Amino acid sequence: MTTTLPTKTGTARLKPVPASTRLRRLNLPAGAAGWIWLAVIIIPIYYIVVTSFKSQAGYFSQNPLAIPSEPTLENYKMVLANDFGRYFLNSVIVTLGATVPAVAFSFMASFAIVRGKGRFLKGVNALFLMGLAIPLQATIIPIYLMIIKMNLYDSLLALVLPSIAFAIPLSVLILSNFIRDVPNELFESMRLDGCSEWQTMWRLALPLTKPAIVTVSIYNGLGVWNGFLLPLILTQSPELRVLPLALWTFQGQYSVNIPAVLASVVLTTLPILVLYVIGRRQLVSGLSAGFSK
Repeated sequence: MTTTLPTKTGTARLKPVPASTRLRRLNLPAGAAGWIWLAVIIIPIYYIVVTSFKSQAGYFSQNPLAIPSEPTLENYKMVLANDFGRYFLNSVIVTLGATVPAVAFSFMASFAIVRGKGRFLKGVNALFLMGLAIPLQATIIPIYLMIIKMNLYDSLLALVLPSIAFAIPLSVLILSNFIRDVPNELFESMRLDGCSEWQTMWRLALPLTKPAIVTVSIYNGLGVWNGFLLPLILTQSPELRVLPLALWTFQGQYSVNIPAVLASVVLTTLPILVLYVIGRRQLVSGLSAGFSK
């Protein structure tokens, strides 16, 4: 392919670009890797959705990836009939009860860390950052003993309190980075107008950090919604099960109703999918800004 460029003396011809050179400019390995990664993600999702519409007999007699010859909604009816509404409500209570206080406390702590002065606040910030290095699995025994001592075992509050504690460190990291980006002149102008630090936090810092607040809310909400270890250890009553733990309902003594389990997985994932579609832009931009500093 030959291209021409206009010049003062006429038209200048550029040398044609060989096809081999154009192919070398294409990042073929990255493109192939992208398609492979897409297949790795799409195939399990396709398998889950397709299998949820199969009968238990059809699941064992057909190809696992084949579209069901006789689709059925019996699995979804079975899931909804087995107290799915109660488990869904428990998950909503635990998720909101942990996310809202964690984000509110993290926002106020981040404002104090950024706007405050002194070694104490620096030490508090370092303490929050240390919380990022402590996994939940390493603290499950102390958490269990503390819940027992507080007489909170086998209650939804036993799930809410540890979830708040583990959501705060990352929230403080992201929110503090956003508050640092607010120009100092705005804080000074609020002070000249006679606003206190409390008023400045809610009237200035809060509106300017809404993308970060949405980000940490979605991120923490997803973590609590999908949590399995804390409900497994800290609750035992069937009526207090959350959705991840409720999947055990469809396990029999000698067999597992795979289509029903996957139907419950689909129903459990739908709220997460809706939440991601609504706030995906804020989630990506907030996490990118929080980890790029």
